[in-house]
Amino acid sequence: FTEVLSNAEVYKDTILPRVGWPVIPVLITPDDETVQDTTEMIDHIEANEPGPSVYPDGPLQKLAALILELFGDEWLLIAAMHYRWAYNEDFAYQEFGNTGFPELSKEQRFSQGKKRAERFKSSLPFLGITAKTMPAIEATYEALLRAFDSHLATHDFLLGSRPSIGDFGFLGPLYAHNYRDPASGAIMENIAPRVANWCRRAHAPQHCLSGDFLADDQVPDTLLPILRMFASEQLPILLDSLTDLQKWTKENPEAKELPRATGFHKYKIGGVEEDRAVFPYPLWMLQRVLDHLASLSGNDKAAAQKLLGDIGAEALIGMQVTPRLKRENFKLVLA
Repeated sequence: FTEVLSNAEVYKDTILPRVGWPVIPVLITPDDETVQDTTEMIDHIEANEPGPSVYPDGPLQKLAALILELFGDEWLLIAAMHYRWAYNEDFAYQEFGNTGFPELSKEQRFSQGKKRAERFKSSLPFLGITAKTMPAIEATYEALLRAFDSHLATHDFLLGSRPSIGDFGFLGPLYAHNYRDPASGAIMENIAPRVANWCRRAHAPQHCLSGDFLADDQVPDTLLPILRMFASEQLPILLDSLTDLQKWTKENPEAKELPRATGFHKYKIGGVEEDRAVFPYPLWMLQRVLDHLASLSGNDKAAAQKLLGDIGAEALIGMQVTPRLKRENFKLVLA
Protein backbone atom coordinates (compact mmCIF):
# COMPACT_ATOMS: atom_id res chain seq x y z
CA PHE A 1 0.00 0.00 0.00
CA THR A 2 0.98 3.63 -0.31
CA GLU A 3 0.84 5.77 2.81
CA VAL A 4 -0.26 9.36 2.18
CA LEU A 5 0.25 12.14 4.72
CA SER A 6 -3.08 13.60 5.85
CA ASN A 7 -2.24 17.24 5.24
CA ALA A 8 -4.78 20.03 4.79
CA GLU A 9 -4.99 19.44 1.05
CA VAL A 10 -5.67 15.71 1.49
CA TYR A 11 -8.44 16.47 3.98
CA LYS A 12 -10.01 19.01 1.61
CA ASP A 13 -9.68 17.07 -1.64
CA THR A 14 -9.93 13.44 -0.53
CA ILE A 15 -11.12 12.73 3.01
CA LEU A 16 -13.97 15.22 3.32
CA PRO A 17 -15.51 14.46 -0.11
CA ARG A 18 -15.32 10.71 0.51
CA VAL A 19 -16.11 10.41 4.22
CA GLY A 20 -17.99 13.63 4.97
CA TRP A 21 -16.09 14.55 8.11
CA PRO A 22 -12.41 15.01 9.05
CA VAL A 23 -11.05 11.69 10.27
CA ILE A 24 -8.12 9.33 9.83
CA PRO A 25 -7.25 6.62 9.02
CA VAL A 26 -8.95 6.22 5.65
CA LEU A 27 -8.25 3.41 3.19
CA ILE A 28 -8.87 3.82 -0.55
CA THR A 29 -8.85 0.46 -2.30
CA PRO A 30 -7.64 -0.28 -5.86
CA ASP A 31 -11.34 -0.39 -6.81
CA ASP A 32 -11.75 3.16 -5.44
CA GLU A 33 -13.78 1.96 -2.46
CA THR A 34 -13.41 4.04 0.71
CA VAL A 35 -13.02 2.26 4.05
CA GLN A 36 -12.81 4.18 7.32
CA ASP A 37 -12.26 2.94 10.89
CA THR A 38 -9.32 0.74 11.80
CA THR A 39 -11.44 -2.32 12.60
CA GLU A 40 -13.32 -2.10 9.30
CA MET A 41 -10.06 -1.59 7.42
CA ILE A 42 -8.58 -4.71 9.00
CA ASP A 43 -11.71 -6.71 8.22
CA HIS A 44 -11.68 -5.47 4.61
CA ILE A 45 -8.08 -6.62 4.19
CA GLU A 46 -8.90 -9.93 5.88
CA ALA A 47 -11.67 -10.52 3.34
CA ASN A 48 -9.79 -9.40 0.25
CA GLU A 49 -6.10 -10.18 0.72
CA PRO A 50 -4.27 -13.51 1.14
CA GLY A 51 -2.12 -14.37 4.13
CA PRO A 52 -2.50 -15.41 7.77
CA SER A 53 -5.48 -14.01 9.66
CA VAL A 54 -5.19 -11.74 12.68
CA TYR A 55 -8.24 -13.56 14.08
CA PRO A 56 -7.37 -16.84 15.84
CA ASP A 57 -9.29 -19.93 14.75
CA GLY A 58 -9.56 -21.11 18.34
CA PRO A 59 -12.81 -19.87 19.94
CA LEU A 60 -11.19 -19.06 23.30
CA GLN A 61 -8.27 -17.20 21.76
CA LYS A 62 -10.65 -15.31 19.48
CA LEU A 63 -12.71 -14.28 22.50
CA ALA A 64 -9.61 -13.02 24.30
CA ALA A 65 -8.38 -11.23 21.17
CA LEU A 66 -11.69 -9.43 20.64
CA ILE A 67 -11.86 -8.37 24.29
CA LEU A 68 -8.30 -7.08 24.14
CA GLU A 69 -9.00 -5.21 20.90
CA LEU A 70 -11.88 -3.43 22.64
CA PHE A 71 -9.81 -2.77 25.76
CA GLY A 72 -6.83 -1.44 23.84
CA ASP A 73 -8.63 0.58 21.21
CA GLU A 74 -11.11 2.27 23.52
CA TRP A 75 -9.86 2.14 27.13
CA LEU A 76 -6.12 2.67 26.66
CA LEU A 77 -7.07 5.81 24.75
CA ILE A 78 -7.55 7.49 28.14
CA ALA A 79 -3.91 7.04 29.12
CA ALA A 80 -2.76 7.85 25.59
CA MET A 81 -4.52 11.21 25.61
CA HIS A 82 -3.50 12.03 29.18
CA TYR A 83 0.19 11.40 28.63
CA ARG A 84 0.23 13.23 25.29
CA TRP A 85 -1.13 16.46 26.70
CA ALA A 86 0.43 16.25 30.16
CA TYR A 87 3.97 15.40 29.04
CA ASN A 88 4.28 15.99 25.27
CA GLU A 89 2.26 19.11 24.52
CA ASP A 90 4.81 21.04 22.44
CA PHE A 91 5.84 17.90 20.56
CA ALA A 92 2.19 17.22 19.72
CA TYR A 93 1.64 20.76 18.46
CA GLN A 94 4.69 20.48 16.22
CA GLU A 95 3.61 17.08 14.90
CA PHE A 96 0.11 18.33 14.10
CA GLY A 97 1.69 21.20 12.20
CA ASN A 98 4.24 19.00 10.43
CA THR A 99 1.46 16.71 9.24
CA GLY A 100 -1.11 19.29 8.26
CA PHE A 101 1.09 22.07 6.90
CA PRO A 102 4.41 20.61 5.69
CA GLU A 103 5.02 23.54 3.32
CA LEU A 104 5.27 26.12 6.14
CA SER A 105 8.29 27.08 8.25
CA LYS A 106 8.87 25.21 11.51
CA GLU A 107 7.54 28.12 13.56
CA GLN A 108 4.46 28.45 11.37
CA ARG A 109 3.87 24.69 11.53
CA PHE A 110 3.95 24.88 15.33
CA SER A 111 1.46 27.77 15.37
CA GLN A 112 -0.93 26.10 12.94
CA GLY A 113 -0.51 22.75 14.68
CA LYS A 114 -1.46 24.32 18.00
CA LYS A 115 -4.66 25.70 16.48
CA ARG A 116 -5.55 22.33 14.96
CA ALA A 117 -4.72 20.38 18.13
CA GLU A 118 -6.69 22.52 20.57
CA ARG A 119 -9.90 20.59 19.94
CA PHE A 120 -8.14 17.34 20.86
CA LYS A 121 -6.69 18.81 24.04
CA SER A 122 -10.05 20.34 24.96
CA SER A 123 -11.68 16.89 24.75
CA LEU A 124 -9.82 15.57 27.81
CA PRO A 125 -12.65 16.23 30.32
CA PHE A 126 -15.07 14.38 28.02
CA LEU A 127 -12.81 11.34 28.39
CA GLY A 128 -12.81 11.71 32.16
CA ILE A 129 -9.27 13.12 32.25
CA THR A 130 -9.09 15.77 34.97
CA ALA A 131 -6.69 16.78 37.73
CA LYS A 132 -8.67 14.46 39.99
CA THR A 133 -8.22 11.36 37.83
CA MET A 134 -4.71 11.94 36.47
CA PRO A 135 -2.87 10.10 39.30
CA ALA A 136 -5.24 7.13 38.95
CA ILE A 137 -4.84 7.10 35.17
CA GLU A 138 -1.06 6.97 35.55
CA ALA A 139 -1.23 4.26 38.22
CA THR A 140 -3.50 2.01 36.15
CA TYR A 141 -1.48 2.61 32.99
CA GLU A 142 1.77 1.74 34.72
CA ALA A 143 0.14 -1.41 36.12
CA LEU A 144 -0.90 -2.33 32.58
CA LEU A 145 2.63 -1.74 31.31
CA ARG A 146 4.10 -4.00 33.99
CA ALA A 147 1.55 -6.75 33.36
CA PHE A 148 2.10 -6.61 29.60
CA ASP A 149 5.88 -6.49 30.05
CA SER A 150 5.71 -9.61 32.22
CA HIS A 151 3.61 -11.40 29.59
CA LEU A 152 6.10 -10.47 26.87
CA ALA A 153 8.90 -12.17 28.80
CA THR A 154 7.57 -15.47 27.47
CA HIS A 155 5.49 -14.51 24.40
CA ASP A 156 6.22 -12.41 21.32
CA PHE A 157 2.68 -11.05 21.09
CA LEU A 158 -0.56 -11.37 23.04
CA LEU A 159 -1.40 -14.88 21.85
CA GLY A 160 1.81 -16.33 20.47
CA SER A 161 4.34 -15.48 17.77
CA ARG A 162 1.71 -13.97 15.45
CA PRO A 163 0.05 -10.62 16.18
CA SER A 164 -3.72 -10.83 16.64
CA ILE A 165 -6.53 -8.32 16.35
CA GLY A 166 -5.93 -7.72 20.06
CA ASP A 167 -2.35 -6.64 19.38
CA PHE A 168 -3.56 -4.12 16.83
CA GLY A 169 -6.14 -2.79 19.28
CA PHE A 170 -3.29 -2.19 21.72
CA LEU A 171 -0.98 -0.81 19.04
CA GLY A 172 -3.07 2.27 18.24
CA PRO A 173 -2.69 4.00 21.62
CA LEU A 174 0.52 2.32 22.77
CA TYR A 175 2.55 3.00 19.62
CA ALA A 176 1.07 6.17 18.17
CA HIS A 177 0.88 7.99 21.50
CA ASN A 178 2.69 6.32 24.38
CA TYR A 179 5.70 5.02 22.47
CA ARG A 180 6.15 7.62 19.76
CA ASP A 181 5.61 10.74 21.92
CA PRO A 182 9.11 11.29 23.37
CA ALA A 183 8.38 11.81 27.07
CA SER A 184 5.83 8.99 27.10
CA GLY A 185 8.22 6.77 25.16
CA ALA A 186 10.92 7.33 27.78
CA ILE A 187 8.45 6.31 30.50
CA MET A 188 7.58 3.15 28.58
CA GLU A 189 11.22 2.26 27.95
CA ASN A 190 11.96 2.69 31.66
CA ILE A 191 8.97 0.81 33.09
CA ALA A 192 8.36 -1.77 30.37
CA PRO A 193 11.19 -2.13 27.83
CA ARG A 194 9.62 -5.29 26.41
CA VAL A 195 6.46 -3.33 25.63
CA ALA A 196 8.54 -0.71 23.81
CA ASN A 197 10.16 -3.52 21.82
CA TRP A 198 6.72 -5.01 21.12
CA CYS A 199 5.64 -1.60 19.75
CA ARG A 200 8.52 -1.68 17.29
CA ARG A 201 7.87 -5.27 16.26
CA ALA A 202 4.08 -5.01 16.02
CA HIS A 203 4.44 -1.91 13.88
CA ALA A 204 6.76 -3.71 11.43
CA PRO A 205 4.67 -4.97 8.47
CA GLN A 206 6.66 -8.17 7.90
CA HIS A 207 5.62 -9.58 11.28
CA CYS A 208 1.99 -9.78 10.17
CA LEU A 209 2.97 -12.45 7.65
CA SER A 210 4.68 -14.86 10.02
CA GLY A 211 4.30 -16.67 13.32
CA ASP A 212 1.59 -18.78 14.90
CA PHE A 213 -0.97 -18.51 17.63
CA LEU A 214 -0.40 -20.69 20.68
CA ALA A 215 -1.32 -24.35 20.26
CA ASP A 216 -4.51 -25.91 21.60
CA ASP A 217 -6.43 -22.61 21.79
CA GLN A 218 -4.39 -21.61 24.84
CA VAL A 219 -4.98 -18.27 26.53
CA PRO A 220 -1.84 -17.94 28.66
CA ASP A 221 -2.11 -17.21 32.37
CA THR A 222 0.11 -14.17 31.83
CA LEU A 223 -2.80 -12.49 30.00
CA LEU A 224 -5.24 -12.93 32.87
CA PRO A 225 -4.11 -9.81 34.79
CA ILE A 226 -4.73 -7.70 31.68
CA LEU A 227 -8.10 -9.31 31.02
CA ARG A 228 -9.03 -8.67 34.66
CA MET A 229 -8.20 -4.99 34.13
CA PHE A 230 -10.74 -4.97 31.32
CA ALA A 231 -13.35 -6.54 33.60
CA SER A 232 -12.73 -4.22 36.55
CA GLU A 233 -12.08 -0.94 34.72
CA GLN A 234 -13.86 -0.92 31.35
CA LEU A 235 -16.70 -3.41 31.65
CA PRO A 236 -18.69 -1.38 34.23
CA ILE A 237 -18.54 1.60 31.86
CA LEU A 238 -19.77 -0.53 28.97
CA LEU A 239 -22.71 -1.78 31.03
CA ASP A 240 -23.61 1.77 32.02
CA SER A 241 -23.19 2.94 28.42
CA LEU A 242 -25.65 0.29 27.24
CA THR A 243 -28.22 1.48 29.77
CA ASP A 244 -27.68 5.05 28.56
CA LEU A 245 -28.03 3.99 24.91
CA GLN A 246 -31.36 2.35 25.65
CA LYS A 247 -32.54 5.47 27.45
CA TRP A 248 -31.35 7.70 24.58
CA THR A 249 -33.17 5.65 21.94
CA LYS A 250 -36.42 5.88 23.91
CA GLU A 251 -36.01 9.64 24.15
CA ASN A 252 -35.15 9.91 20.44
CA PRO A 253 -37.50 7.41 18.77
CA GLU A 254 -37.07 8.89 15.28
CA ALA A 255 -33.28 8.96 15.36
CA LYS A 256 -31.14 6.48 13.48
CA GLU A 257 -27.70 8.09 13.50
CA LEU A 258 -26.02 8.17 16.90
CA PRO A 259 -24.12 11.18 18.21
CA ARG A 260 -20.53 10.74 19.30
CA ALA A 261 -21.73 11.00 22.90
CA THR A 262 -25.21 10.37 24.25
CA GLY A 263 -24.75 12.09 27.60
CA PHE A 264 -22.59 12.08 30.72
CA HIS A 265 -22.20 9.64 33.56
CA LYS A 266 -19.95 8.82 36.50
CA TYR A 267 -17.05 6.48 35.88
CA LYS A 268 -14.26 5.08 37.98
CA ILE A 269 -10.63 4.57 37.11
CA GLY A 270 -8.22 3.28 39.71
CA GLY A 271 -10.98 3.71 42.28
CA VAL A 272 -11.36 7.44 41.55
CA GLU A 273 -14.78 8.66 40.40
CA GLU A 274 -15.29 11.43 37.85
CA ASP A 275 -17.74 12.60 35.19
CA ARG A 276 -17.25 11.35 31.66
CA ALA A 277 -19.12 11.44 28.37
CA VAL A 278 -21.02 8.30 27.37
CA PHE A 279 -19.69 7.04 24.04
CA PRO A 280 -21.78 4.50 22.08
CA TYR A 281 -18.96 3.47 19.70
CA PRO A 282 -17.35 1.03 22.20
CA LEU A 283 -20.69 -0.77 22.31
CA TRP A 284 -20.32 -1.53 18.60
CA MET A 285 -16.97 -3.12 19.39
CA LEU A 286 -18.47 -4.93 22.39
CA GLN A 287 -21.13 -6.27 20.02
CA ARG A 288 -18.36 -8.08 18.14
CA VAL A 289 -17.33 -9.81 21.37
CA LEU A 290 -20.91 -10.75 22.21
CA ASP A 291 -21.67 -12.02 18.71
CA HIS A 292 -18.68 -14.35 18.95
CA LEU A 293 -19.81 -15.54 22.38
CA ALA A 294 -23.33 -16.20 21.09
CA SER A 295 -21.94 -18.34 18.27
CA LEU A 296 -20.35 -20.83 20.69
CA SER A 297 -21.88 -24.06 21.92
CA GLY A 298 -20.94 -27.17 23.86
CA ASN A 299 -17.40 -27.37 25.21
CA ASP A 300 -16.40 -24.13 23.49
CA LYS A 301 -19.19 -22.25 25.23
CA ALA A 302 -18.30 -23.81 28.59
CA ALA A 303 -14.62 -22.88 28.18
CA ALA A 304 -15.53 -19.31 27.25
CA GLN A 305 -17.80 -18.96 30.26
CA LYS A 306 -15.06 -20.32 32.52
CA LEU A 307 -12.60 -17.76 31.16
CA LEU A 308 -15.09 -14.95 31.71
CA GLY A 309 -15.63 -16.17 35.26
CA ASP A 310 -11.89 -16.33 35.89
CA ILE A 311 -11.43 -12.69 34.88
CA GLY A 312 -14.57 -11.32 36.55
CA ALA A 313 -16.49 -10.68 33.33
CA GLU A 314 -19.49 -12.96 33.94
CA ALA A 315 -21.74 -10.05 32.99
CA LEU A 316 -20.91 -10.74 29.34
CA ILE A 317 -22.55 -14.19 29.49
CA GLY A 318 -25.87 -13.94 27.68
CA MET A 319 -25.53 -10.17 27.26
CA GLN A 320 -26.73 -8.44 24.09
CA VAL A 321 -26.32 -4.93 22.75
CA THR A 322 -29.96 -3.93 22.30
CA PRO A 323 -30.70 -2.06 20.12
CA ARG A 324 -28.05 -3.42 17.77
CA LEU A 325 -25.57 -1.02 16.21
CA LYS A 326 -23.88 -0.89 12.84
CA ARG A 327 -21.59 1.42 10.89
CA GLU A 328 -23.16 2.90 7.78
CA ASN A 329 -21.74 5.64 5.56
CA PHE A 330 -18.84 6.06 7.99
CA LYS A 331 -21.14 6.74 10.95
CA LEU A 332 -22.57 4.74 13.83
CA VAL A 333 -26.28 4.06 13.44
CA LEU A 334 -29.00 1.88 14.89
CA ALA A 335 -29.22 -1.38 12.98
